[in-house]
Amino acid sequence: MLVHSRTGRWTAWALCAVLFLPLFALPLLVIVAASFSTHWSGAFPSGPTAEHYASAVRGESLQALTTSLVTAVTASVLALTTGTWAALAAAALRRRGRRVVDGLFMLPVAVPSVVVGLAVLVAFSQPPVLLNGTRWIVILAHTVLVTAFAYQSVSAAILRLDPMYEQAAASLGAGPAYVLLRVRLPLLLPSLNAAAGLCFALSMGELSATMMLYPPDWMPLPVLVFTATDRGSLFTGSALAVVLMTTTLLVLLAVSRIRTEASYR
Repeated sequence: MLVHSRTGRWTAWALCAVLFLPLFALPLLVIVAASFSTHWSGAFPSGPTAEHYASAVRGESLQALTTSLVTAVTASVLALTTGTWAALAAAALRRRGRRVVDGLFMLPVAVPSVVVGLAVLVAFSQPPVLLNGTRWIVILAHTVLVTAFAYQSVSAAILRLDPMYEQAAASLGAGPAYVLLRVRLPLLLPSLNAAAGLCFALSMGELSATMMLYPPDWMPLPVLVFTATDRGSLFTGSALAVVLMTTTLLVLLAVSRIRTEASYR
């Protein structure tokens, strides 16, 4: 820690506990407790049960989890590819050109996600590109929403790259494609992995735009959580939320492991 005195460290830890526990840890603990309960009429839940998890990992719930994973992975790959390409292209532009590209890619973040969902719905509900009613319109909306984060992450990493490596490779006769594939992208690998994890997490939890677009046969898990709680099934919804949270954390841990290994290269 940056605080060197013992009193300062204890104060910092106490302040962290006061802010972290009520704002972040306590709500998550309440959801976990509710997922194992059948009643909550007093200060604490009652009727411990694992029934909610038995139904949360089969049937419609399992299909919704699979849908979320496929959507998040596909959207993350598309967003990472598009964002990386745009960041590399923008790095070669002048300052005004970079500002224009930055503004275009940050526009979906500057407006509510429900506006993005409506825009995608209106744009792709008529020929020649008719995606309404298919899974692809959901994947496209998720890609639009998370590409900005991939672009910003890679752009920041490009600014920190030492041009000496590229210049050395070029001076030895390496072509632009070789420099890109064997020098720049390997140096960007930790940032690419971090961007992939961020895109995946954001896509797994996206709800507003998804509610406007999802077809009946492509319902992601956040929509099922909202549907369950809207019907009054709070304990079932809590179990689904814990499954969603656990799955996302496991994937992020795997991505962080890849990022850690990449940082040693």
